[in-house]
Amino acid sequence: MTEINLFRHAENVLDYEAGEVIFERGDDGDVMYAVIEGTVEVVLDDQVIDEAGPGGIIGEMALVGATSRSATARAATAAKVTPVGEQQFLQMVEHTPFFALKVMRIMAERLRRRM
Repeated sequence: MTEINLFRHAENVLDYEAGEVIFERGDDGDVMYAVIEGTVEVVLDDQVIDEAGPGGIIGEMALVGATSRSATARAATAAKVTPVGEQQFLQMVEHTPFFALKVMRIMAERLRRRM
């Protein structure tokens, strides 16, 4: 799986215990999250449809598409994540073009697995 390790030294880190919800389906999607430590599950209709570990991202579809969350994300283990808002996302794309390609690869991998 494609990883994005640009956030491993982020200062704005949020801690979640195993089982704790990071966001729920239907929530506003104004940020995506980069996983720093642990494992985060993406859940749809009580079924785990994806997982992201260190270097992974979650919530990117809602951020990029400016829509509400299409699934719920919860910590499968104790996890540390950092939020990435639209402004920071756009700065990353501008200053690190390969970042945009990695995000697109992650989205493509997830779509392929759902087919």
